[in-house]
Amino acid sequence: MHKYVYLFSEGNGSMRELLGGKGANLAEMTNLGMPVPQGFTISTEACTKYYEDDRNINDEIKAQVYEALARIEKINGKKFGDAKNPLLVSVRSGARASMPGMMDTILNLGLNDEVAAGLIAGNPTPAFTRFVYDSYRRFIQMFSDVVMELSKKTFEVIIDEVKAAKGVKNDIDLDADDMKKLVDLFKAHYKEEKGEDFPTDPAVQLMEAIKAVFRSWDNPRANVYRRMNDIPYSWGTAVNVQPMVFGNLNDKSGTGVAFTRDPATGEKALFGEYLINAQGEDVVAGIRTPSKISKLHEEMPAVYDQFVDIATRLENHYRDMQDMEFTIENGKLYMLQTRNGKRTAAAALKIACDLVDEGMISREEAVMRVEPKQLDSLLHPQFDAAALKAAEVVGKGLAASPGAACGRVVFSAEDAKSWAANGEKVVLVRLETSPEDIEGMAAAQGILTVRGGMTSHAAVVARGMGTCCVSGCGEITMHEEEKYFTLAGKDYHEGDWISIDGSTGNIYGCAVKTVEATISGNFDRFMKWADSFRVLRVRTNADNPRDTAQAVKFGAEGIGLCRTEHMFFEATRIKAMREMIVAKTVEARKEALAKILPYQQGDFEAMYRELKGRPMTIRFLDPPLHEFLPTKEEDIAEIAEELHVSVAELKDVIASLHEFNPMMGHRGCRLAVTYPEIAEMQTTAVINAAIKVNKEFSWYRIEPEIMIPLVGEVKELKFVKDVVTATADRLIEEAGVEMKYTVGTMIEIPRAALTADEIATEAEFFSFGTNDLTQMTFGFSRDDAGKFLDSYYDHKIYESDPFAHLDQKGVGKLVKMAAEMGRATRPHIKLGICGEHGGDPASVEFCHNVGLNYVSCSPFRVPIARLAAAQAAIREQRQ
Repeated sequence: MHKYVYLFSEGNGSMRELLGGKGANLAEMTNLGMPVPQGFTISTEACTKYYEDDRNINDEIKAQVYEALARIEKINGKKFGDAKNPLLVSVRSGARASMPGMMDTILNLGLNDEVAAGLIAGNPTPAFTRFVYDSYRRFIQMFSDVVMELSKKTFEVIIDEVKAAKGVKNDIDLDADDMKKLVDLFKAHYKEEKGEDFPTDPAVQLMEAIKAVFRSWDNPRANVYRRMNDIPYSWGTAVNVQPMVFGNLNDKSGTGVAFTRDPATGEKALFGEYLINAQGEDVVAGIRTPSKISKLHEEMPAVYDQFVDIATRLENHYRDMQDMEFTIENGKLYMLQTRNGKRTAAAALKIACDLVDEGMISREEAVMRVEPKQLDSLLHPQFDAAALKAAEVVGKGLAASPGAACGRVVFSAEDAKSWAANGEKVVLVRLETSPEDIEGMAAAQGILTVRGGMTSHAAVVARGMGTCCVSGCGEITMHEEEKYFTLAGKDYHEGDWISIDGSTGNIYGCAVKTVEATISGNFDRFMKWADSFRVLRVRTNADNPRDTAQAVKFGAEGIGLCRTEHMFFEATRIKAMREMIVAKTVEARKEALAKILPYQQGDFEAMYRELKGRPMTIRFLDPPLHEFLPTKEEDIAEIAEELHVSVAELKDVIASLHEFNPMMGHRGCRLAVTYPEIAEMQTTAVINAAIKVNKEFSWYRIEPEIMIPLVGEVKELKFVKDVVTATADRLIEEAGVEMKYTVGTMIEIPRAALTADEIATEAEFFSFGTNDLTQMTFGFSRDDAGKFLDSYYDHKIYESDPFAHLDQKGVGKLVKMAAEMGRATRPHIKLGICGEHGGDPASVEFCHNVGLNYVSCSPFRVPIARLAAAQAAIREQRQ
C-alpha cells in the first residue's frame, strides 16, 4: 500500500517535496517540541493522483485520511463530529514552493447545528455563544466560497446589512444574537443560491474541502502565480488538516503573523502584527487594523516572551528569516506555520550579508538565498529628490513594499492589465486586494489599498513581486463602482495621475518625476560574491552609448548584441536609408550609404569608448527593408517629395518590398548577398571606429566581432564573410596597424543549428538568437502568440511563454546540438546567447549547463543574469 497521509510526527523538514513546505515545517516544529496543534498532511503525490483519477479522491487515500483523523482524535482528546466534545479542523494548502494567498483554506470545519448547540450547552455564557456562532458563520462563508464556489462577497453584503441595522462599524461589535442571526441568514442565502441545504455531515465537509484544496492548485490565480515564479504544475500541493485553535474565543485570544526580521528593510528585529479576538484571515484580509507585535508584550507578557524564544529558535534552526503564523487561545500560544519569509530585494541583500557577518551562513549560501529576479526592483527609478520636495503629500499609508510608482489610477485588476497592455503606467487602487487580483498587481507600477496592514495580501504579494505598495490608507473614501476615491478633500477619478512611495507610505496627488536607482553597499558586496562563483560571462544587448554605459554600470562584461538597424531610424539618418532603398543602381546605393557611414562609425566609436576595452559583437543589418519605408498615404507623399521621386515610383518600391512573411523573407544575410555594398559600408564603420579608438586609448585592444545574421547555409555565410574580410583587411593595411577581428554568425534558423559543424568552418563564433530560433522552431511569432497562449496555459499544453523561458526540450536541444557540433569543428569557438532569454534565470542556468561562454541581455537584467549564472555554477558544484 502506498502511503499518502502522514501525521506531523511522522515527517520532518527534509520532506518538502512530499509534504509541501507547510507540512514539512509543521513536522519539523513538532520534532523541535514546539506548541503545534497535532494534525496530518495529505501528500503532494495524493494531489497528483487526484488529477490522474479525473479529479477524484480514491478509496485508498480516503481510508488513510480517516485513519489519520482517528489518530489525531486520540492525540487531541476530541472527536470529529461529536456534539459534546467536537474536534474542529482547518484544511489548508501547502505547496513545496511558497505561494502566499494563491490557494485555498477552510477554517472551523466540522461545525453544524448539533455541534454548535452541543458546544454552547457546555458553556452557555453570551461570550462563548458569540464565539461559537462567529466560528460557524465564518465556516459557512469559507466553505461556500472555497468548496461550493459561491462568492464570499455576497456574504459580506449580508454582514454589512446586519451591522448597518445595528448601527455598528466592526464585526467585533456584533453580539451572540447577531452572530446566530448571521448563521441563519447565511444558510438561507446558501439554499437560495444552491437549491439545497448547507452540508451538515462533517465527513462530507472534510472530503469536499480536501478536494477543493486540490482543485485550487489549478485555479486561475495559482496558475498565473506559477507562471510568474517558474513553479511546475506537476508538483501539486499537499493538504494540511490541523485541529483548530481559536483566536476568536475571547479577549485573551488572538492571532497574528510575524517575521524574525523586517521583510521590507532586513533590519534584525521582530516584526509583525496581531489582532485580539480574531481568526487568521482577519489579519491578512485587512478587515481590522492590527496591533504591532511589540504591543503583545504589554497585553500578554508571558506569551510574548515565549513567542520571542520560539522565533529565535526557528531562525537559528533554519538559518534564515522566518515568516510565522500563530494563534493564542485563552492565553496559550500555538504555532501554525513557519517558512522562509518573502522579502524585498533590499531586505534580501541585507539579510544575506548580515547572516554571513553573524557567522550563520557562508557566502556561497548567501548567494543562493536571493532570487535573481528580485534584483530587478533595485535597478529601476526612484523619485527625483527635487520633484519630490515640490510635491504635496495628500495622504499616508503603510510603507508595505519599497520603491516609487507613478501612474494613472485604475480600480480593478482587469483595467490594470488592459491599460498596461496599451502602454499606460497605472497604479491599482483597491479597498483591499485579493488573490484574484494577481495579474492586475503584476501589470501595475504600484498598488494602493485602503485596508490592510504590513502582512496583508497586497503587502506580501507586492514584496514578492518587487512592486511598490502602500497599504492601509484609511483616510481614503472609496467609490469603487463609480471609479473614483476621495482623499484630503479631493476626488481622484480613473485616469488621474497619482504617485506613491512604498518606502515612506506617502501618497502624492500628481505625477512625480523619477530618476535612476543608485546601487552600492550590500548590492556591490553581494554581487562581488556572486561573481566569484560564476563561470558564465554576462554581456548586454545595447545599440547606443547611453545603454552601453548603463550596462557597464550594472556589471556587463561587453556587448553581446549591437543591433545596427536601430541606428538607422533616427530622423537625421532615415532619409539616407530610404535613398539607398529606392536607388536603382549600385552607385546610387553606395552614394546613399556613404551618407550613413559617418553616423554609424560615430556610434561605434562612442560605444567602444564606453566599453573601455570590453568586447562588442556587432550584428549587421537584419530587418527587411520595407520596415524603413512609410505606409500611410500622407507619409508616402511627403517622403516621395523628400527623395525627389514620384509618389507612383515610391509606391512601386513599397509594393516590390511587400512580403507575405517578413520574418522569413528578404532580411539578414540575404540583404548582404543581394546588396554587398551594405556589408561593405558596415564593415568600414566598424573597423574604422575600432582603429580610431584604439589609437585614442593605447591600453585598449579592441578586436571587433562582426556577426552575420540569419545564416542557414554555410555558402551564404562565406559569401558575406568574404565581403567583410576583403574590406576589413584593406582598411587595416591602409591604416598601417595590427588589429585582430572575428566574423561569426547568429544561429537563429533551425537549419543553422542542424548544420552547425559546416557553418563553424567559416564562423569564428556563434551567438544564439533564441528569439527568432524560438519563432522558427515553434512556427509562431511572439507578436501573435498572445492571441492563443492563454488557451494553451488553460489546457496545460504549455506551462510558460516559450519567449520568456527557453524551451529546453526543443529549442534548447537545437542550441545544445549546435554548440557540440560547432566545437567539434572549431574546438575554441566562442558561444553565446543574445535573445531575451539571456536575462531569464532558468535559461541562464541552461546556458551554463550547455557550456556557453556568455549570455547577453538588456542592461537592467545584467545583475539578474550575473546572479543566475553564479547560482547555476554553485548548483553544478553541489551535484
